[in-house]
Amino acid sequence: MQCQTVLPGTECTFMAKSGCVFPDGSCQTVVENCEGCERIVDGSIGQVCGAYPAPAKKWANGICNFATHVKVEIKVEDLKVNPLKASKKASGGKKK
Repeated sequence: MQCQTVLPGTECTFMAKSGCVFPDGSCQTVVENCEGCERIVDGSIGQVCGAYPAPAKKWANGICNFATHVKVEIKVEDLKVNPLKASKKASGGKKK
């Protein structure tokens, strides 16, 4: 359904015939961590997230999974390889 409270005319999964079914009854403004995200839109109460109505809750446990401005770095540890197993794997395990 289309939002009737903060972002009139946009599709919202929290809008029902009885109004906004989000627990607080409306979207909340973005937090400081959201600065630079592409999902920020201007609503009637200020800047709000277009993907989730409570941005502060998304940032409470770390990085928001909707954030477009944060890049997650994956650390890969160097694996120690047993030389004997590596040579057997390279030979294909063929027995004569």
